[in-house]
This record gives sequence, C-alpha cells and structure tokens, in this order.
Amino acid sequence: MTDQLPPNIAEAFAAYDDRTQDQLRACRDLIFQAAADNCEIGILTETLKWGQPSYLTESSKSGSTVRLATSSDDRPALFVHCATDLIEQFKTFYPDTFDYQGKRALVIKSEIGSVKAELRHCIALALTYKLRKKSKV
Repeated sequence: MTDQLPPNIAEAFAAYDDRTQDQLRACRDLIFQAAADNCEIGILTETLKWGQPSYLTESSKSGSTVRLATSSDDRPALFVHCATDLIEQFKTFYPDTFDYQGKRALVIKSEIGSVKAELRHCIALALTYKLRKKSKV
C-alpha cells in the first residue's frame, strides 16, 4: 500500500465531496492491500483512465483493470471491464451486500468498514481475473 497519492490521483479524488473521497481512498487502500497479499498480482500501476483513478496489473498481467469513481447515482463504486464476467462473480458471492450497475460497476451502499472483507475479496477477484481464466482453459 502507498500512502502518498500521486498528484494526478490526488487531483482526481479532490473532485469529490469529503465523504466520497474518504470512501474511494479506503477502496484504494484495499486495492493495494489485495495486491500486497498476493504475489501473483505483483506491483500495480496507478494511473488515470477517463479521468478516474485506475489500477492495472501491467507487470504481471494477472487481472483486469479496476477503476474508482462514482456510480450513476453518485455513490462510490468500483468499475471493472464490461467484457468480463466479474460483476456476475461478485453477485454470486455478495448478492445483497453491494448494488450493481450493468456489467461494469459494483456500487458501495454502506460504509467501507462494514464491507471491507467482502470488497477486498471482489478486488482480489478482479486483480487475478486473467490468471483464473487462464487456468480454466
């Protein structure tokens, strides 16, 4: 986990109200924790995609990109690539814990602290998506 935000990421978070910023930063922390806990994920690339903080497994190519932003109804959300079945996987594990929007967004409907383990699991699933898909072939 990295506590120091790169300037472009800090600027992207600053566009949100304080509560949303806190929630998205907590999500960011969970992303880095999930990567640190799984050596197959490796070092993450933190960048902006569509002006949103995004986390890529560029070095290991183990997973799908995860983006942080707000949902269509302005709640903190974690976005994944819509061509994956990640949202369906998340729904299988946590049908009522989160809200979902289409094939792209896991929407956080409570405080992060109350769903920390569940959210971290979903993040780990996203960051290892390609590894798991490859092992099924």
